[in-house]
Amino acid sequence: MAVKRETVTFTSLNKEIKSGTFKNIYVLQGEEPYFIDRLQQLIIDTALTEDQRDFNLSLYYGNTANVREVISACQQYPAFSQYKVVVVREAQLIAKQPGHKNDLDLFASYAEKPLPSTILVICHKGGDLKSKPFTDALKTAKSGVVFNSKKVREGRDLEALIVNYATSLGCNIDSKATSMLADHIGTDISRQFSELDKLAILSEDKNITPLLIERNVGISKDFNYFELEDALTRRNAAKAFRIVDYFERNPKNNPTPQLIALLSSFFTVTLIASTLSDKTPEKVMALAGTSSSWRARKFLDATRMYNTRSLINIIGYLRECDTRSKGIGSRQDQYALFKELVYKILHA
Repeated sequence: MAVKRETVTFTSLNKEIKSGTFKNIYVLQGEEPYFIDRLQQLIIDTALTEDQRDFNLSLYYGNTANVREVISACQQYPAFSQYKVVVVREAQLIAKQPGHKNDLDLFASYAEKPLPSTILVICHKGGDLKSKPFTDALKTAKSGVVFNSKKVREGRDLEALIVNYATSLGCNIDSKATSMLADHIGTDISRQFSELDKLAILSEDKNITPLLIERNVGISKDFNYFELEDALTRRNAAKAFRIVDYFERNPKNNPTPQLIALLSSFFTVTLIASTLSDKTPEKVMALAGTSSSWRARKFLDATRMYNTRSLINIIGYLRECDTRSKGIGSRQDQYALFKELVYKILHA
């Protein structure tokens, strides 16, 4: 069971733990707390029943934990259970004891020969666990795994995460549905996974579609940002203004700053795509940082509808609207400004 710094993913660990296959030691570290919290709780829930936890679950917190006491707990055998689980939460707060350079280094000797019936989980948030003796011992003894919980970036990373998690639930999700969730929920990973868990249960044929999302997540498949984008791409004024009217009636879910930012990103990528000599979906996907061929085709459609001069003007309109919507040089209602923006885009 070697330490695999580069290949260990949330999806792979999630699947492995659910199957009941455990490592002796888990180091869960990094900037995205959701993955760390979810994995440590999954280990507890899978390894121990509720009745077994009274005797076989030891929880420590970094601001009060004594590493020697943690190691002593790890060396105790389980009672009426196959496993004993020892969890150190907020390990980044572990204080140095007098005479020690780094108390986390004390785990090195335990990593060399861990008790097979103990599962030690160390949760280190905010960055990498800084203890070379410990991580080296893990690698040499092949006694555990290090998982790096990285912040998920919008675009390709977020879309890939949504697709991978849906797949781990046994579901298919199409490109438009993926983009709808990525745009509406963003990098709130806890909510993304919660919604996907719900959609997986509700989907009778294991297909997560835009219609299923509309019915159960609160995103309209007819009146959402992507439909506005589509209307502008096709210069369909009637549809565009119907959508803007819907946004105005539902301002909480459709704030104009977010809409302006999304349109700015869309038309900026479209402008750059219009200058490419090789206008293939693959090139545009790489340019936009997306794994969605559906999105790439939308950018290409826009390049055929708007020439370079029009696109430059549109980006100028977007910047002007953004400034005015913040009260600089204008006291107009935000949706009045947005309607004016949409008109200018359609006639650029």
